[in-house]
Amino acid sequence: MSYDVVVIGTGPGGYVCAIKASQLGLKTAVVEKLPTHGGTCVNVGCIPSKALLHASEMFAEAGHSFAALGVEVGTPKLNLKQMMAHKTQTVEQNTKGLDFLMKKNKIDVLRGVGKILAAGKVSVTGDDGKAQEVETKNIVIATGSQVSAIPGVEVDFDEKTIVSSTGALDLAKVPATMIVVGGGVIGLELGSVWARLGTKVTVVEYLDTILGGMDADVAKQFQRLLGKQGFEFKLGAKVTGVAKAGKGAAVTFEPAKGGDAQTLDADVVLVATGRKPYTEGLGLEEAGVELDERGRVKTDKHWSTNVKGIFAIGDVIAGPMLAHKAEDEGVAVAETLAGQAGHVNYDVIPGVVYTSPEVASVGKTEEELKKAGVEYKAGKFPFTANGRARAMAHTDGFVKILADKASDRVLGVHIVGFGAGEMIHEAAVLMEFGGSSEDLARTCHAHPTMSEAVKEAALATFDKAIHI
Repeated sequence: MSYDVVVIGTGPGGYVCAIKASQLGLKTAVVEKLPTHGGTCVNVGCIPSKALLHASEMFAEAGHSFAALGVEVGTPKLNLKQMMAHKTQTVEQNTKGLDFLMKKNKIDVLRGVGKILAAGKVSVTGDDGKAQEVETKNIVIATGSQVSAIPGVEVDFDEKTIVSSTGALDLAKVPATMIVVGGGVIGLELGSVWARLGTKVTVVEYLDTILGGMDADVAKQFQRLLGKQGFEFKLGAKVTGVAKAGKGAAVTFEPAKGGDAQTLDADVVLVATGRKPYTEGLGLEEAGVELDERGRVKTDKHWSTNVKGIFAIGDVIAGPMLAHKAEDEGVAVAETLAGQAGHVNYDVIPGVVYTSPEVASVGKTEEELKKAGVEYKAGKFPFTANGRARAMAHTDGFVKILADKASDRVLGVHIVGFGAGEMIHEAAVLMEFGGSSEDLARTCHAHPTMSEAVKEAALATFDKAIHI
């Protein structure tokens, strides 16, 4: 069988690339070693974590907020088994949806482990050990990423007491205590699930701040809010050991700047220190495909590797490891292969932390603008001054907008607050079209809505906010 495009991996980047390629008239096949499509995101990442985040938020709301709204339900009782069943059902609905999309778009699904033999040739080895060779004009590597352990520390994941993000989504009971190694998005999201269900969570982070890379103002406020929810933080801490201890596990760490080590015990330790590109067994070295110093596939501005006819997208290449970034790259590669002009604007890729409250960001941080020597104006508006936020008892957080001092063009938007992940997109659209803070401030927003805080922050950037 011969194809125009063979995509290896059906995570968000891979399956979207395949669908778009087929829509553009290219004969397309995908290679997938797992029983279901969707990769890490749909099976053990974005989707199941959001199911548990939402369910745990509802549990916390019922236990702590309903009474003030006049809704008396008594003390809520946790049915963890049913909560996990909701998560499983959500994943199944999504994977079945992807099966339907493959059939609808007439994409051939080749089950097994893919290996690039050379430009234009892919081997697919099934569970029975038998391999078939497939010829194709183009190959797209979309194999994603895998859990990355702590640098220099050997960690024995049993996914019960010492867990990765995968195990943290499937604990059999609510642990009394949990240590989260890593103060990034994954660790804070999963830590917040269990914290809301009753776990005492301690975050151990190497940097002096959580959410490294995000706007410092946002990170500081967010840490304060998590502290109010019971989180404890050990920042500037270098982890030197993670091991089982008694019925739980222990984490040993020392000050990153030097000092005496200390050890903390917990029922469960979640190691959430990032992810690394998944390239094992792909045959990249034999095919002559170059990797960079971090093990990522090197690509040019058209997502082409150094080998003609072999492309790569998503977590396996440089850039933020985000599902939507991979999707946009998948579309762009498919358009390029079809003779069109594929494009991704890497300056406008939103990032969201799906905690409660949420954190959302797009564009540059204040720290990045200062480092680049860009003169800017900042406008800020708190949700405490927003009518809808008061009505819903969700007044934590703020909106901050950064605009170029000379042109007023919006360079970055940062939100901490209820529904921040939904609100960030009007900023993304504005920035995609090169809009100014005045453009945003003069756009009529429905009242009363949380989004009015975005308008007010924009107004504060070029003039003065009205409601504060």
